This record gives sequence, C-alpha cells and structure tokens, in this order.
Amino acid sequence: MPLKKSQPATDYEEIDRWEKGVGWIAHPDETMLRASHAFATDAGVWVVDPVDAEGIDDLFAEFGDVAGVVVLLNRHYRDADEIARRHDVPVYVPSWFDRVPEMDADLRRFDTTLPGTDYELLKITDSFGWEEAALYDADAGTLVVAESVGNAPYFTTPGERIGVHPMMRLTPPSELRDLRPERVVVGHGRGVLDDAARALDDAIAGSRRGTPKLYAENLRMLVQR
Repeated sequence: MPLKKSQPATDYEEIDRWEKGVGWIAHPDETMLRASHAFATDAGVWVVDPVDAEGIDDLFAEFGDVAGVVVLLNRHYRDADEIARRHDVPVYVPSWFDRVPEMDADLRRFDTTLPGTDYELLKITDSFGWEEAALYDADAGTLVVAESVGNAPYFTTPGERIGVHPMMRLTPPSELRDLRPERVVVGHGRGVLDDAARALDDAIAGSRRGTPKLYAENLRMLVQR
C-alpha cells in the first residue's frame, strides 16, 4: 500500500455521511487515507482540505452551491486551488497561517468564525512550522479536525476509534478537550459519527499512555513496507 498517491483520482470512496455533510477519500488504497469533507450551512457548501476526484462536484451538488474552500492545515492545500477555481469561489485560510502558497483562486483569511456560519475557528497549534486549525459548531454537533486527531493506521492503537497524531501524542491538543461533538470528521481516515464525544475524550485521555504501543506499531509497519 503506497503512503500517498500523486496521480489524479478517477474515483473516490464516500465516508462520513450525515444530514448536512459528507466526506470522501480519493485514494482509499494509500496509507495516509487523505480524507476531505463538504458540509452545508446557510451560507452555502464549504469544502474542507479537498483531494480532487472525478465526479466530486456531483457530490457537492447534493448539498447546494459551493460557497468556499477551507484549508485547516498548512500541509493540506492539496487541490484547494483547483476546486475553488472550478466553482469560482475563494480559498479561506486561518488568519495566522504564514505558509500559504501562491494561488490562482482568490485567497481570504478569517478568524473567530467561518464567514456567514456558526462554525467557530479553533487554533490547534502554531509552532515549529505546524499551523493547524479546527472548525466546531456546537449546535450542529460537528467538529472538523485536519491533523491532530485521525483514523489512518498510524494514528490509532487497538480500541481507539480515533487517535492523536504520533507527533502530538505527548502533548495532545488542549483546544479539543471538553468539546461535546455529535460527530468528529478528520483529515486522515474515517471520522466518528456515533458517540463521538466519548471517542474524542478517550483519544486525548489515552494519548500519552498509548504512545509506546503506537510507536512500536508504526515502526513495525515501516519495517514491513
């Protein structure tokens, strides 16, 4: 299984569907399991950290017109520019992001909330070149996390439905503590749509304790590649 595929996706695997949103993995046979999401608000449909795939515009259309493309991690620009240009909408990035590539699409910075929505912008980390945010709408019950927690194989130990990123295991993200989402969708792998608050609590509470096991499992995966 390749770590990451670079060629354009000719299909995609749908994941994480709920009433007002959906996710997809453009290359379900890669180790990184790069996941993307689209969700509907009164302002339109927002596409988050997207990896493009044939037919993906039809998936967006189920929820309405695209209002914008959002990037929540400075390593997740992925196909944001191309999708934004195709829908003639801006790319939105958190105001504190420094590492922003040149784009043909209109680039807009935001803070506090995603424009025209109730999604709160959470600052997860801004250190050592890692710039990450999350989006949370308490009323809608949806938490969108780019990288600090995930469900690709290298994130989780047995029993974890989502796990803290290997590089954050010893200092799990404090901004995600005490949130009570109905669903957590992530940038790598499938999210959690059932009893999500408990899954998030378990991931953060067990982060340090599970570190040795996770590192051993990841080392084993590397050796077997």
